[in-house]
Amino acid sequence: MKKRLSLLLAGVMAISLLAGCGESGNGGSSASKADNKTLKFGCTLFANGSLDPSMETNTAWHCMRAGISESLFKFDDNMVAQPWLAESCDVSADHLTWTIKLKKDVKFSNGTPMTATKVKESLDWVREQGKKDPKREKGATAKKYLEYDAEVTANDAENTIVIKTKTAYLDIKGNLAQPVMAIINVSETKDFDHGIIATGPYALKEFKDNVGMDLVANTNYWDGKVPFENVQVIFMQDAAAKANALKSGQVDVVENISNAADIKTIQDDSNFTVDVAPGVRTGFAYMNFKGVLANKELRKAILTAIDIESICKSKTIGGLYTAGRAILPTSLKYGSEDINKNDPYKYNVEEAKKILDAAGIKDTDNDGFRELNGKNIELNYVSYESRLLNDFSDAHIQYLKEVGIKVVAKYGSSDDQWTKLTTGEYDLNNNNWNTVPTGDPEAFLANWYSKAEGNYCGYSNAEYDKLYEAFMKEMDITKRGDYVKQMQQILVDDAVMIVDGYYNSSMAYSKNVKGVHINPIDFYWITNKIEPAK
Repeated sequence: MKKRLSLLLAGVMAISLLAGCGESGNGGSSASKADNKTLKFGCTLFANGSLDPSMETNTAWHCMRAGISESLFKFDDNMVAQPWLAESCDVSADHLTWTIKLKKDVKFSNGTPMTATKVKESLDWVREQGKKDPKREKGATAKKYLEYDAEVTANDAENTIVIKTKTAYLDIKGNLAQPVMAIINVSETKDFDHGIIATGPYALKEFKDNVGMDLVANTNYWDGKVPFENVQVIFMQDAAAKANALKSGQVDVVENISNAADIKTIQDDSNFTVDVAPGVRTGFAYMNFKGVLANKELRKAILTAIDIESICKSKTIGGLYTAGRAILPTSLKYGSEDINKNDPYKYNVEEAKKILDAAGIKDTDNDGFRELNGKNIELNYVSYESRLLNDFSDAHIQYLKEVGIKVVAKYGSSDDQWTKLTTGEYDLNNNNWNTVPTGDPEAFLANWYSKAEGNYCGYSNAEYDKLYEAFMKEMDITKRGDYVKQMQQILVDDAVMIVDGYYNSSMAYSKNVKGVHINPIDFYWITNKIEPAK
Protein backbone atom coordinates (compact mmCIF):
# COMPACT_ATOMS: atom_id res chain seq x y z
CA MET A 1 0.00 0.00 0.00
CA LYS A 2 1.27 3.46 -0.89
CA LYS A 3 0.75 6.91 0.57
CA ARG A 4 -1.37 10.15 0.57
CA LEU A 5 -3.66 12.99 2.08
CA SER A 6 -7.17 14.80 3.59
CA LEU A 7 -9.50 17.44 5.68
CA LEU A 8 -13.32 18.00 6.82
CA LEU A 9 -16.71 16.73 5.40
CA ALA A 10 -18.53 19.65 3.76
CA GLY A 11 -21.17 18.55 1.39
CA VAL A 12 -20.95 14.99 0.13
CA MET A 13 -24.66 14.84 -0.42
CA ALA A 14 -24.32 14.59 -4.16
CA ILE A 15 -23.82 10.84 -4.40
CA SER A 16 -27.19 10.00 -5.86
CA LEU A 17 -26.74 12.84 -8.31
CA LEU A 18 -27.13 13.28 -11.96
CA ALA A 19 -30.12 11.50 -13.35
CA GLY A 20 -31.03 13.63 -16.36
CA CYS A 21 -29.92 13.19 -19.94
CA GLY A 22 -27.61 15.41 -21.91
CA GLU A 23 -27.91 15.98 -25.63
CA SER A 24 -24.33 15.98 -26.81
CA GLY A 25 -24.98 13.09 -29.19
CA ASN A 26 -22.28 11.05 -27.47
CA GLY A 27 -22.18 7.28 -27.34
CA GLY A 28 -22.90 5.44 -24.12
CA SER A 29 -25.35 3.33 -22.21
CA SER A 30 -28.00 4.04 -19.62
CA ALA A 31 -27.20 4.46 -15.93
CA SER A 32 -26.75 1.45 -13.71
CA LYS A 33 -26.45 1.25 -9.93
CA ALA A 34 -24.38 -1.95 -9.91
CA ASP A 35 -20.94 -1.44 -8.35
CA ASN A 36 -19.17 -3.11 -11.24
CA LYS A 37 -20.91 -0.83 -13.73
CA THR A 38 -20.53 2.57 -12.06
CA LEU A 39 -17.32 4.25 -10.96
CA LYS A 40 -17.75 6.96 -8.32
CA PHE A 41 -14.99 9.55 -8.25
CA GLY A 42 -14.55 12.39 -5.75
CA CYS A 43 -12.57 15.48 -6.72
CA THR A 44 -12.21 19.20 -6.20
CA LEU A 45 -14.26 21.50 -8.42
CA PHE A 46 -11.69 23.62 -10.24
CA ALA A 47 -13.93 25.13 -12.91
CA ASN A 48 -17.66 25.65 -12.63
CA GLY A 49 -20.21 25.49 -15.39
CA SER A 50 -18.06 24.45 -18.35
CA LEU A 51 -15.77 21.82 -19.85
CA ASP A 52 -14.79 23.96 -22.84
CA PRO A 53 -11.03 23.41 -23.26
CA SER A 54 -10.64 26.85 -24.86
CA MET A 55 -12.29 28.72 -21.99
CA GLU A 56 -9.53 28.59 -19.38
CA THR A 57 -6.88 26.29 -17.98
CA ASN A 58 -9.18 24.74 -15.36
CA THR A 59 -11.98 23.88 -17.80
CA ALA A 60 -9.46 22.22 -20.11
CA TRP A 61 -7.99 20.21 -17.24
CA HIS A 62 -11.42 19.14 -16.00
CA CYS A 63 -12.30 17.84 -19.45
CA MET A 64 -9.15 15.72 -19.75
CA ARG A 65 -9.06 14.60 -16.10
CA ALA A 66 -12.63 13.30 -16.46
CA GLY A 67 -11.59 11.06 -19.33
CA ILE A 68 -13.61 13.04 -21.88
CA SER A 69 -10.83 14.59 -23.95
CA GLU A 70 -7.44 13.39 -25.18
CA SER A 71 -4.54 15.08 -26.95
CA LEU A 72 -2.11 14.08 -29.68
CA PHE A 73 0.57 13.29 -27.11
CA LYS A 74 0.59 12.26 -23.46
CA PHE A 75 3.24 12.50 -20.72
CA ASP A 76 4.61 9.30 -19.24
CA ASP A 77 5.80 8.98 -15.64
CA ASN A 78 9.21 10.34 -16.63
CA MET A 79 7.63 13.49 -18.05
CA VAL A 80 8.40 12.50 -21.63
CA ALA A 81 5.65 13.21 -24.18
CA GLN A 82 4.62 10.01 -25.93
CA PRO A 83 2.17 9.50 -28.84
CA TRP A 84 -1.50 9.25 -27.76
CA LEU A 85 -3.85 10.14 -30.61
CA ALA A 86 -0.75 10.56 -32.76
CA GLU A 87 1.28 7.67 -34.12
CA SER A 88 4.59 9.47 -34.59
CA CYS A 89 6.23 12.88 -34.96
CA ASP A 90 9.12 14.02 -37.17
CA VAL A 91 10.83 17.41 -36.94
CA SER A 92 12.95 19.38 -39.39
CA ALA A 93 16.54 20.26 -38.55
CA ASP A 94 15.57 23.86 -37.74
CA HIS A 95 12.73 22.76 -35.40
CA LEU A 96 10.19 24.78 -37.40
CA THR A 97 8.32 22.02 -39.28
CA TRP A 98 6.63 19.12 -37.50
CA THR A 99 5.03 16.23 -39.37
CA ILE A 100 2.62 14.26 -37.20
CA LYS A 101 1.15 10.95 -38.30
CA LEU A 102 -2.19 10.18 -36.65
CA LYS A 103 -3.41 6.87 -35.28
CA LYS A 104 -5.79 4.98 -37.53
CA ASP A 105 -9.40 4.17 -36.71
CA VAL A 106 -9.80 6.75 -33.91
CA LYS A 107 -13.38 7.96 -33.56
CA PHE A 108 -15.01 10.72 -31.57
CA SER A 109 -17.61 9.71 -29.01
CA ASN A 110 -20.44 10.34 -31.50
CA GLY A 111 -18.89 7.91 -33.97
CA THR A 112 -17.35 10.43 -36.38
CA PRO A 113 -13.83 9.42 -37.51
CA MET A 114 -10.93 11.57 -36.33
CA THR A 115 -9.38 12.64 -39.63
CA ALA A 116 -6.42 14.91 -40.22
CA THR A 117 -8.90 17.62 -41.24
CA LYS A 118 -10.73 17.21 -37.93
CA VAL A 119 -7.45 17.55 -36.02
CA LYS A 120 -6.56 20.71 -37.94
CA GLU A 121 -10.03 22.14 -37.22
CA SER A 122 -9.51 21.52 -33.50
CA LEU A 123 -6.03 23.07 -33.34
CA ASP A 124 -7.21 26.08 -35.36
CA TRP A 125 -10.39 26.46 -33.31
CA VAL A 126 -8.72 26.62 -29.89
CA ARG A 127 -6.37 29.36 -31.05
CA GLU A 128 -9.15 31.22 -32.83
CA GLN A 129 -11.12 31.46 -29.56
CA GLY A 130 -8.24 33.35 -27.97
CA LYS A 131 -7.91 35.71 -30.90
CA LYS A 132 -11.61 36.54 -30.72
CA ASP A 133 -11.75 36.93 -26.93
CA PRO A 134 -8.73 38.37 -25.03
CA LYS A 135 -10.15 37.17 -21.70
CA ARG A 136 -10.43 33.63 -23.03
CA GLU A 137 -6.89 33.87 -24.41
CA LYS A 138 -5.54 34.73 -20.97
CA GLY A 139 -7.52 31.93 -19.42
CA ALA A 140 -6.78 29.02 -21.71
CA THR A 141 -3.32 30.18 -22.85
CA ALA A 142 -3.47 28.16 -26.10
CA LYS A 143 -1.08 30.69 -27.61
CA LYS A 144 1.48 29.74 -24.98
CA TYR A 145 1.62 26.22 -26.43
CA LEU A 146 1.09 26.83 -30.15
CA GLU A 147 1.56 30.30 -31.60
CA TYR A 148 -1.40 31.87 -33.37
CA ASP A 149 0.41 32.25 -36.68
CA ALA A 150 1.54 28.63 -36.80
CA GLU A 151 0.31 27.04 -40.04
CA VAL A 152 -1.46 23.69 -39.72
CA THR A 153 -2.13 21.68 -42.88
CA ALA A 154 -3.99 18.38 -43.12
CA ASN A 155 -3.53 15.43 -45.45
CA ASP A 156 -6.40 12.99 -45.02
CA ALA A 157 -5.01 10.56 -47.58
CA GLU A 158 -1.80 10.12 -45.60
CA ASN A 159 -3.48 10.69 -42.22
CA THR A 160 -0.96 13.38 -41.27
CA ILE A 161 -0.85 17.00 -40.21
CA VAL A 162 2.07 19.33 -40.70
CA ILE A 163 2.66 22.22 -38.31
CA LYS A 164 4.94 25.04 -39.46
CA THR A 165 5.95 27.58 -36.83
CA LYS A 166 7.89 30.84 -36.93
CA THR A 167 9.40 30.10 -33.54
CA ALA A 168 11.60 27.06 -33.05
CA TYR A 169 10.15 24.66 -30.47
CA LEU A 170 12.43 22.37 -28.49
CA ASP A 171 9.84 19.59 -28.67
CA ILE A 172 6.32 20.48 -29.79
CA LYS A 173 5.01 17.12 -28.54
CA GLY A 174 4.98 18.45 -24.97
CA ASN A 175 3.08 21.54 -26.08
CA LEU A 176 0.49 19.45 -27.89
CA ALA A 177 0.06 17.25 -24.80
CA GLN A 178 -1.61 20.14 -22.99
CA PRO A 179 -5.31 19.74 -22.05
CA VAL A 180 -6.09 23.01 -23.82
CA MET A 181 -4.78 21.39 -27.02
CA ALA A 182 -7.11 18.37 -26.72
CA ILE A 183 -8.64 17.22 -30.00
CA ILE A 184 -12.31 18.15 -30.19
CA ASN A 185 -14.95 17.44 -32.84
CA VAL A 186 -15.49 21.14 -33.39
CA SER A 187 -17.99 21.13 -36.24
CA GLU A 188 -20.39 18.71 -34.53
CA THR A 189 -20.18 20.03 -30.98
CA LYS A 190 -23.23 22.21 -30.35
CA ASP A 191 -22.63 23.03 -26.69
CA PHE A 192 -18.96 23.50 -25.84
CA ASP A 193 -19.73 24.02 -22.14
CA HIS A 194 -21.81 20.89 -21.54
CA GLY A 195 -21.75 18.79 -24.69
CA ILE A 196 -18.14 18.66 -25.78
CA ILE A 197 -17.49 15.81 -28.24
CA ALA A 198 -14.01 14.31 -27.94
CA THR A 199 -12.19 10.97 -28.10
CA GLY A 200 -11.85 9.88 -24.45
CA PRO A 201 -13.20 6.66 -22.88
CA TYR A 202 -16.12 8.53 -21.31
CA ALA A 203 -18.58 11.07 -22.67
CA LEU A 204 -20.38 13.79 -20.75
CA LYS A 205 -24.05 13.10 -20.05
CA GLU A 206 -24.76 15.92 -17.59
CA PHE A 207 -22.84 18.67 -15.80
CA LYS A 208 -24.37 20.07 -12.60
CA ASP A 209 -22.84 23.27 -11.27
CA ASN A 210 -21.24 22.82 -7.83
CA VAL A 211 -22.44 19.21 -7.71
CA GLY A 212 -20.73 16.99 -10.26
CA MET A 213 -20.82 15.29 -13.61
CA ASP A 214 -22.52 12.21 -14.98
CA LEU A 215 -20.47 10.38 -17.61
CA VAL A 216 -21.27 7.39 -19.78
CA ALA A 217 -19.02 4.95 -21.58
CA ASN A 218 -17.89 6.00 -25.04
CA THR A 219 -19.01 2.99 -27.05
CA ASN A 220 -16.89 4.22 -29.96
CA TYR A 221 -13.68 4.32 -27.95
CA TRP A 222 -10.59 3.53 -30.01
CA ASP A 223 -8.40 2.02 -27.25
CA GLY A 224 -10.29 -1.09 -26.11
CA LYS A 225 -13.48 -1.73 -24.17
CA VAL A 226 -14.39 0.92 -21.62
CA PRO A 227 -14.50 -0.71 -18.15
CA PHE A 228 -17.50 1.13 -16.62
CA GLU A 229 -20.87 1.92 -18.13
CA ASN A 230 -21.18 5.04 -16.00
CA VAL A 231 -19.00 7.39 -14.00
CA GLN A 232 -20.30 9.71 -11.32
CA VAL A 233 -17.94 12.60 -10.59
CA ILE A 234 -18.79 14.25 -7.28
CA PHE A 235 -17.31 17.68 -6.54
CA MET A 236 -15.91 18.00 -3.01
CA GLN A 237 -14.23 21.26 -2.09
CA ASP A 238 -13.19 20.11 1.36
CA ALA A 239 -10.36 17.56 1.52
CA ALA A 240 -11.86 15.73 4.51
CA ALA A 241 -15.05 15.23 2.51
CA LYS A 242 -13.02 13.12 0.10
CA ALA A 243 -11.51 11.02 2.88
CA ASN A 244 -14.84 10.46 4.62
CA ALA A 245 -16.61 9.63 1.37
CA LEU A 246 -13.92 7.09 0.50
CA LYS A 247 -13.99 5.47 3.95
CA SER A 248 -17.79 5.27 3.96
CA GLY A 249 -17.92 3.66 0.52
CA GLN A 250 -19.72 6.59 -1.11
CA VAL A 251 -16.94 6.87 -3.67
CA ASP A 252 -14.37 4.45 -5.08
CA VAL A 253 -11.57 6.90 -5.88
CA VAL A 254 -10.56 10.39 -4.75
CA GLU A 255 -7.79 12.72 -5.82
CA ASN A 256 -5.49 14.60 -3.45
CA ILE A 257 -6.68 14.14 0.12
CA SER A 258 -4.58 16.96 1.49
CA ASN A 259 -4.50 16.59 5.27
CA ALA A 260 -1.87 14.64 7.17
CA ALA A 261 -4.22 13.07 9.73
CA ASP A 262 -6.76 11.87 7.18
CA ILE A 263 -4.19 10.48 4.80
CA LYS A 264 -2.54 8.58 7.63
CA THR A 265 -5.89 6.94 8.42
CA ILE A 266 -6.32 5.93 4.78
CA GLN A 267 -2.76 4.59 4.55
CA ASP A 268 -3.20 2.46 7.66
CA ASP A 269 -6.40 0.83 6.41
CA SER A 270 -5.85 -2.30 4.31
CA ASN A 271 -9.09 -1.59 2.43
CA PHE A 272 -7.43 1.31 0.61
CA THR A 273 -4.38 2.08 -1.50
CA VAL A 274 -2.79 5.47 -2.09
CA ASP A 275 -0.83 6.11 -5.28
CA VAL A 276 1.65 9.01 -5.17
CA ALA A 277 3.40 10.80 -8.03
CA PRO A 278 6.87 12.32 -7.64
CA GLY A 279 6.43 16.05 -7.30
CA VAL A 280 6.64 18.46 -10.20
CA ARG A 281 4.24 20.89 -8.53
CA THR A 282 5.11 23.99 -6.52
CA GLY A 283 2.78 25.85 -4.21
CA PHE A 284 3.55 29.57 -4.39
CA ALA A 285 1.98 32.96 -3.82
CA TYR A 286 2.35 35.63 -6.47
CA MET A 287 3.30 39.10 -5.24
CA ASN A 288 1.61 41.89 -7.21
CA PHE A 289 4.24 44.39 -8.34
CA LYS A 290 1.56 46.83 -9.41
CA GLY A 291 0.74 47.64 -5.80
CA VAL A 292 2.51 48.17 -2.51
CA LEU A 293 4.60 45.03 -3.03
CA ALA A 294 6.60 46.85 -5.69
CA ASN A 295 8.72 47.80 -2.66
CA LYS A 296 11.56 45.26 -2.60
CA GLU A 297 12.43 45.80 1.06
CA LEU A 298 8.85 44.99 2.01
CA ARG A 299 9.02 41.80 -0.06
CA LYS A 300 12.35 40.80 1.51
CA ALA A 301 10.92 41.34 4.99
CA ILE A 302 7.86 39.25 4.17
CA LEU A 303 10.00 36.30 3.11
CA THR A 304 12.25 36.63 6.16
CA ALA A 305 9.23 36.78 8.49
CA ILE A 306 7.73 33.45 7.34
CA ASP A 307 9.03 30.13 8.70
CA ILE A 308 8.50 27.94 5.63
CA GLU A 309 10.21 24.93 7.22
CA SER A 310 7.90 24.87 10.23
CA ILE A 311 4.78 25.31 8.10
CA CYS A 312 5.69 22.32 5.91
CA LYS A 313 6.36 20.21 9.02
CA SER A 314 3.24 21.36 10.89
CA LYS A 315 0.52 19.04 12.09
CA THR A 316 -1.81 20.15 9.28
CA ILE A 317 0.64 19.98 6.38
CA GLY A 318 2.46 16.97 7.85
CA GLY A 319 5.17 16.59 5.24
CA LEU A 320 2.84 16.73 2.24
CA TYR A 321 5.04 19.56 0.99
CA THR A 322 8.82 19.88 1.12
CA ALA A 323 10.02 23.37 1.98
CA GLY A 324 12.20 25.29 -0.45
CA ARG A 325 12.91 28.81 -1.68
CA ALA A 326 13.52 28.09 -5.38
CA ILE A 327 10.42 28.09 -7.57
CA LEU A 328 11.17 24.73 -9.27
CA PRO A 329 11.03 21.49 -7.24
CA THR A 330 14.34 19.89 -6.34
CA SER A 331 13.23 16.74 -8.20
CA LEU A 332 13.76 18.59 -11.50
CA LYS A 333 17.49 19.25 -11.03
CA TYR A 334 17.57 22.89 -12.14
CA GLY A 335 19.83 24.11 -9.35
CA SER A 336 17.06 24.31 -6.75
CA GLU A 337 19.01 22.37 -4.12
CA ASP A 338 21.92 24.85 -4.20
CA ILE A 339 19.55 27.82 -4.12
CA ASN A 340 17.74 26.39 -1.10
CA LYS A 341 21.01 25.77 0.75
CA ASN A 342 21.95 29.43 0.29
CA ASP A 343 18.55 30.87 1.18
CA PRO A 344 19.01 34.64 1.70
CA TYR A 345 15.73 34.89 3.58
CA LYS A 346 16.07 32.36 6.37
CA TYR A 347 13.35 32.77 8.99
CA ASN A 348 14.30 35.50 11.46
CA VAL A 349 11.62 37.70 13.00
CA GLU A 350 14.03 40.28 14.34
CA GLU A 351 15.84 40.53 11.02
CA ALA A 352 12.50 41.06 9.25
CA LYS A 353 11.69 43.92 11.63
CA LYS A 354 15.11 45.47 11.01
CA ILE A 355 14.57 45.36 7.25
CA LEU A 356 11.23 47.11 7.64
CA ASP A 357 12.54 49.71 10.07
CA ALA A 358 15.53 50.52 7.86
CA ALA A 359 13.17 51.02 4.90
CA GLY A 360 11.03 53.44 6.92
CA ILE A 361 8.13 50.99 7.02
CA LYS A 362 7.04 51.63 10.60
CA ASP A 363 3.99 51.74 12.82
CA THR A 364 3.71 55.47 13.46
CA ASP A 365 0.14 55.51 14.76
CA ASN A 366 0.65 52.63 17.23
CA ASP A 367 -2.21 50.51 15.89
CA GLY A 368 0.04 47.45 15.65
CA PHE A 369 0.48 47.63 11.87
CA ARG A 370 3.08 49.37 9.75
CA GLU A 371 2.66 52.07 7.13
CA LEU A 372 4.43 52.78 3.86
CA ASN A 373 4.58 56.32 2.46
CA GLY A 374 2.17 57.45 5.15
CA LYS A 375 -0.50 54.86 4.33
CA ASN A 376 -1.45 51.75 6.28
CA ILE A 377 -0.31 48.53 4.62
CA GLU A 378 -3.21 46.14 4.12
CA LEU A 379 -2.41 43.24 1.81
CA ASN A 380 -5.27 41.35 0.19
CA TYR A 381 -4.45 37.64 0.14
CA VAL A 382 -6.40 35.65 -2.49
CA SER A 383 -6.47 31.89 -2.00
CA TYR A 384 -8.76 28.88 -2.37
CA GLU A 385 -9.30 25.44 -0.82
CA SER A 386 -7.07 23.11 -2.77
CA ARG A 387 -3.87 21.25 -1.89
CA LEU A 388 -3.71 23.07 1.48
CA LEU A 389 -3.37 26.51 -0.08
CA ASN A 390 -5.67 28.13 2.48
CA ASP A 391 -3.67 26.51 5.29
CA PHE A 392 -0.49 28.03 3.93
CA SER A 393 -2.18 31.39 3.47
CA ASP A 394 -3.50 31.33 7.04
CA ALA A 395 -0.01 30.60 8.36
CA HIS A 396 1.55 33.36 6.26
CA ILE A 397 -1.00 35.87 7.58
CA GLN A 398 -0.17 34.97 11.19
CA TYR A 399 3.58 35.20 10.66
CA LEU A 400 3.27 38.59 8.98
CA LYS A 401 1.09 39.90 11.79
CA GLU A 402 4.03 39.23 14.15
CA VAL A 403 6.13 41.81 12.31
CA GLY A 404 3.32 44.34 11.95
CA ILE A 405 2.14 43.64 8.42
CA LYS A 406 -1.63 43.50 8.07
CA VAL A 407 -2.97 40.89 5.65
CA VAL A 408 -6.66 40.29 4.91
CA ALA A 409 -7.83 36.86 3.71
CA LYS A 410 -9.84 36.97 0.47
CA TYR A 411 -10.62 33.31 0.01
CA GLY A 412 -13.08 31.95 -2.52
CA SER A 413 -13.36 29.37 -5.27
CA SER A 414 -10.67 28.43 -7.75
CA ASP A 415 -12.59 30.46 -10.34
CA ASP A 416 -12.45 33.49 -8.04
CA GLN A 417 -8.73 33.00 -7.53
CA TRP A 418 -8.04 32.72 -11.24
CA THR A 419 -10.17 35.73 -12.16
CA LYS A 420 -8.48 37.92 -9.56
CA LEU A 421 -5.08 36.72 -10.70
CA THR A 422 -5.69 37.60 -14.36
CA THR A 423 -7.26 40.97 -13.51
CA GLY A 424 -4.61 41.89 -10.93
CA GLU A 425 -7.09 42.20 -8.04
CA TYR A 426 -4.75 40.96 -5.31
CA ASP A 427 -1.55 41.64 -3.40
CA LEU A 428 -0.80 37.98 -2.67
CA ASN A 429 -2.36 35.17 -4.69
CA ASN A 430 -1.72 31.54 -3.71
CA ASN A 431 -1.47 28.82 -6.37
CA ASN A 432 -0.31 25.27 -6.91
CA TRP A 433 1.06 24.77 -10.41
CA ASN A 434 2.70 22.13 -12.52
CA THR A 435 6.09 23.67 -13.18
CA VAL A 436 6.94 21.67 -16.30
CA PRO A 437 3.64 21.68 -18.21
CA THR A 438 5.35 20.77 -21.48
CA GLY A 439 7.97 18.54 -19.85
CA ASP A 440 10.09 21.67 -19.63
CA PRO A 441 9.79 24.84 -17.47
CA GLU A 442 9.60 27.29 -20.39
CA ALA A 443 5.86 27.97 -20.12
CA PHE A 444 5.96 28.17 -16.33
CA LEU A 445 8.91 30.59 -16.19
CA ALA A 446 7.04 32.87 -18.61
CA ASN A 447 4.99 33.95 -15.60
CA TRP A 448 7.82 36.37 -14.77
CA TYR A 449 8.89 37.31 -18.30
CA SER A 450 7.85 40.95 -18.69
CA LYS A 451 6.66 40.54 -22.28
CA ALA A 452 4.52 37.47 -21.62
CA GLU A 453 0.73 37.83 -21.64
CA GLY A 454 0.66 35.46 -18.66
CA ASN A 455 2.83 37.75 -16.51
CA TYR A 456 0.01 38.42 -14.07
CA CYS A 457 2.15 39.98 -11.33
CA GLY A 458 3.75 42.81 -13.32
CA TYR A 459 7.32 41.73 -12.53
CA SER A 460 10.01 43.10 -14.83
CA ASN A 461 13.74 42.46 -14.76
CA ALA A 462 15.88 43.15 -17.85
CA GLU A 463 18.44 40.48 -16.94
CA TYR A 464 15.72 37.87 -16.43
CA ASP A 465 14.12 38.81 -19.77
CA LYS A 466 17.43 38.52 -21.59
CA LEU A 467 18.08 35.07 -20.13
CA TYR A 468 14.53 33.92 -20.85
CA GLU A 469 14.76 35.00 -24.50
CA ALA A 470 18.09 33.18 -24.89
CA PHE A 471 16.55 30.14 -23.16
CA MET A 472 13.60 30.08 -25.59
CA LYS A 473 15.93 29.98 -28.59
CA GLU A 474 18.36 27.42 -27.17
CA MET A 475 17.97 23.82 -28.32
CA ASP A 476 20.85 22.36 -26.29
CA ILE A 477 19.46 20.72 -23.12
CA THR A 478 22.52 21.45 -20.96
CA LYS A 479 22.62 25.11 -21.91
CA ARG A 480 18.90 25.44 -21.32
CA GLY A 481 19.42 24.04 -17.82
CA ASP A 482 22.09 26.66 -17.11
CA TYR A 483 19.72 29.44 -18.16
CA VAL A 484 17.03 28.07 -15.85
CA LYS A 485 19.41 28.04 -12.87
CA GLN A 486 20.30 31.68 -13.48
CA MET A 487 16.66 32.71 -13.85
CA GLN A 488 15.72 30.92 -10.65
CA GLN A 489 18.44 32.77 -8.76
CA ILE A 490 17.25 36.13 -10.06
CA LEU A 491 13.69 35.40 -8.88
CA VAL A 492 14.99 34.52 -5.41
CA ASP A 493 17.28 37.55 -5.22
CA ASP A 494 14.40 39.82 -6.22
CA ALA A 495 12.06 38.24 -3.60
CA VAL A 496 9.43 37.71 -6.29
CA MET A 497 7.12 35.16 -4.67
CA ILE A 498 6.41 33.22 -1.48
CA VAL A 499 7.14 29.56 -2.15
CA ASP A 500 4.89 27.27 -0.07
CA GLY A 501 6.86 24.16 -0.99
CA TYR A 502 7.01 21.24 -3.40
CA TYR A 503 3.92 19.07 -3.58
CA ASN A 504 3.28 15.46 -4.55
CA SER A 505 -0.02 14.59 -6.24
CA SER A 506 -1.96 11.47 -5.30
CA MET A 507 -5.08 9.36 -5.67
CA ALA A 508 -6.56 7.07 -3.03
CA TYR A 509 -8.88 4.23 -3.90
CA SER A 510 -10.80 1.33 -2.41
CA LYS A 511 -10.32 -2.38 -3.02
CA ASN A 512 -13.38 -2.28 -5.29
CA VAL A 513 -11.28 -0.94 -8.17
CA LYS A 514 -7.84 -1.43 -9.69
CA GLY A 515 -5.67 0.30 -12.27
CA VAL A 516 -5.72 3.67 -10.49
CA HIS A 517 -2.57 5.72 -11.08
CA ILE A 518 -1.58 9.35 -10.62
CA ASN A 519 0.78 10.76 -13.21
CA PRO A 520 3.36 13.42 -12.18
CA ILE A 521 1.84 15.98 -14.56
CA ASP A 522 -1.60 15.45 -12.97
CA PHE A 523 -3.57 15.66 -16.25
CA TYR A 524 -4.99 12.13 -16.19
CA TRP A 525 -7.38 11.00 -13.46
CA ILE A 526 -10.20 8.92 -14.95
CA THR A 527 -8.78 6.59 -17.58
CA ASN A 528 -9.70 3.35 -19.31
CA LYS A 529 -7.16 1.59 -17.05
CA ILE A 530 -9.39 1.98 -13.97
CA GLU A 531 -11.65 -1.05 -13.80
CA PRO A 532 -13.63 -3.14 -11.30
CA ALA A 533 -11.35 -5.21 -9.06
CA LYS A 534 -13.71 -8.19 -9.23
